[in-house]
Amino acid sequence: MVLLALRVPVAAALGLVAIVGMYLLVGERATWGVLRSVPHAFAAHWSLSAIPMFLFMGYICFAAGLTDGLFRVARAWLNFLPGGLAISSVGGAALFSSVTGSSVACAAAMGKIAVPAMLDRGYDPKLAVGTIAAAGTMGSLIPPSTILLLYAVFAEVPVSQLFIGAVIPGLLTALMYALMILARVKYNPALAPREAEVDWRERFLSLADTWPLFLLVVTVFGGIFAGLFSATEAGAIGALASMAIGFAKRTLSWEALRDAGFETIRSTSAIFLIAVAAALLTRLFAFAGFPDYVQGLIGEDMSPLLIIIAVSLIYLVLGMFLDPIGVMLLTLPVLLPIFETADISLIYAGVMITKYLEIGLITPPVGLNVFVIKNVVADKVSISDVFRGVGWFLLADVVTVAILIAFPATVLWLPSLISG
Repeated sequence: MVLLALRVPVAAALGLVAIVGMYLLVGERATWGVLRSVPHAFAAHWSLSAIPMFLFMGYICFAAGLTDGLFRVARAWLNFLPGGLAISSVGGAALFSSVTGSSVACAAAMGKIAVPAMLDRGYDPKLAVGTIAAAGTMGSLIPPSTILLLYAVFAEVPVSQLFIGAVIPGLLTALMYALMILARVKYNPALAPREAEVDWRERFLSLADTWPLFLLVVTVFGGIFAGLFSATEAGAIGALASMAIGFAKRTLSWEALRDAGFETIRSTSAIFLIAVAAALLTRLFAFAGFPDYVQGLIGEDMSPLLIIIAVSLIYLVLGMFLDPIGVMLLTLPVLLPIFETADISLIYAGVMITKYLEIGLITPPVGLNVFVIKNVVADKVSISDVFRGVGWFLLADVVTVAILIAFPATVLWLPSLISG
């Protein structure tokens, strides 16, 4: 934590602590043995190949303009509601999340489209920017989430079951955001002027440009949920299908394809460096006997509910200051033995951790998504207004988390249907 506070990159901080710790505990020879074997063994994990595939699919969809009409579709179908543009933004972000797997990418892309549209129509600036900053966080929870993929590898749980388990919490998050907007605008109509309703013909016409994207999402995730192929295979199918659609529509150029490839390489390299360092840290904890210590410390008396609540506080605090992937990989070597000792489902724990990290993206003082939106809107809205705007969405997240804690079946029901 000291190294991270000094702004040492997460991968370097985790790797340095792991290497020095192993050297002091087991000596130079054993440490070199770990350094020779663990990085290669971890990076060669089959499930990890889904990360570059899903990232590439998201970059291709964006570069080919397949995501451009999502906000327009959501707006056509939801604008009859009070605060329709804001609710449409939540719906559009949920759809965008299903192809990106990244909260920051979702917030940035939706912010460029939806925030100007809301401000031009007289929406309260705090509501406009708060909506997009919060809605963008769904990219961490709605499959294909990079965080869920990494968690699945570290916790050794099926990626497909983790994806399926995140579906209801992701939809519940979107619903709570929409209900909160609806309630606020009903109470104070000045926050969001009503728009003219769209007729049914226009609604169906809005689907014309986005049906290939819907087909892609249904094919990829329908195949996972139906058990036709694994999440890793789905990533490859999605990447190939997105390229085929882009070239067929003549909206994907070779230059855009090259840029998408470079972006995928950059993002994947950064993620893998952090993940390999975290794998080394896990080996350090094993050498130190930490899992046995935790098992003896907790025993059989610690309530799973108490553990989940304590974990929520840990992640909410760390998420205020650190990158979500770094936070998760820093803490998993400590928490996984605790979950196993307390007999907490690792699928449930993974979804809850992801939800906590999602909340951290809009929590002061750092709130990564808040600064992304501030960068998008430039001088139109102050950073303090963005933080004030997300406050109501944090309350909605508290309600969502309470429901997920009170009713674990919201996470575990769908995976049980697939596995059973």
